[in-house]
Amino acid sequence: MLTAPLPFIDLQSQRARIGQAIDVGILRVAAHGQYIMGPEVKDLEEDLKNFCGAKHCITVANGTEALAMPLMAKHVRPGEAILVPSFTFAATAEVVAWLGATPVFVDVDQDTFTMTIESLEVGITKAKALGLKPVAVIPVDLFGQAANYDLIEEFAAADGLWVMSDAAQSFGGAYKARKIGTIGQVTATSFFPSKPLGCYGDGGAIFTDDDEMASVLKSLRVHGQGSDKYDNVRIGLNARLDTMQAAVLIEKLKILEDEIKARNEIAMRYSSALSGNVQVPVVAQGNYSAWAQYTIRVPAQKRPTIMAALKEQGIPTMIYYPKPLHRQTAYRDFPVAGNGLPVSERLADEVLSLPMHPYLDHASQNRIVETLISIQKAHQ
Repeated sequence: MLTAPLPFIDLQSQRARIGQAIDVGILRVAAHGQYIMGPEVKDLEEDLKNFCGAKHCITVANGTEALAMPLMAKHVRPGEAILVPSFTFAATAEVVAWLGATPVFVDVDQDTFTMTIESLEVGITKAKALGLKPVAVIPVDLFGQAANYDLIEEFAAADGLWVMSDAAQSFGGAYKARKIGTIGQVTATSFFPSKPLGCYGDGGAIFTDDDEMASVLKSLRVHGQGSDKYDNVRIGLNARLDTMQAAVLIEKLKILEDEIKARNEIAMRYSSALSGNVQVPVVAQGNYSAWAQYTIRVPAQKRPTIMAALKEQGIPTMIYYPKPLHRQTAYRDFPVAGNGLPVSERLADEVLSLPMHPYLDHASQNRIVETLISIQKAHQ
């Protein structure tokens, strides 16, 4: 008899836990009728600031706009270069290209999957050689783990660059003693449903301690408004977070700390059981990962077979990401650090993400581990 398939991300178990509170919040919005910039939006922003310790929080409609708006606030323009990792989702580079600037792709560490200082240095040299002016670095906290910010911030400061943390996958985690949301000049995150803190649709947020930037971001969010919505003082966007999504996030944020703790316990069990059978992810010393994904590495030539065998046993897997950005059609003409990005290319062929969510019980996790090890040994 076939065993029932497991979910890759189990949002229904979370809903069973707090669904009633979320429903009350949604109905409260329906009752007062302030669907755009209602009181829940401000309440959520206060809650998010208190959670991570940032001075300002500006909620927005999605994670991509959370990345784009700080670039707009900094007046990023053609002729400027922004250093981004190639092994990530397209949004990080996409927003740079939107504004006519040039994304320069750099490589990542094979263990932590985050930007390396060595490749960053080479990337800046490459940008300058092409006649571009490097102005910023966007490290990505991939799969929930913070990048090496001490080195990146020190290097960026020496070169006169500003840093934006792409924390789409890491909100709820920490880098040493610093909570995600308080790193760099600005931090952008996403509330896409599959993220550690996700809403019931699209959403995002920007964090900064810079008063002037916060003021500009609030204006950009509403079409560049000045004293009122019909006084446009800059070119902006329609980037407001819906009030109902804010109501959902208010309740989800209340359990985020507990859920991140559960994710870490699940990740430790995975690593303990799988170590020696596959290459398990490494958390750098001092990091507290949000574990948006639990991503192992398997031999490239065996990955399709392993995935198919796991699927046959009702165990879903995902590949994040099957092709690095510098190899994709839309981005292949942009510069890369040095003569190539070998780690990003190798990881794209080897990575495999297993089910990861706070409600993954021991029995289900044992099933995943035992099945994977059995398949791996069968194909050695």
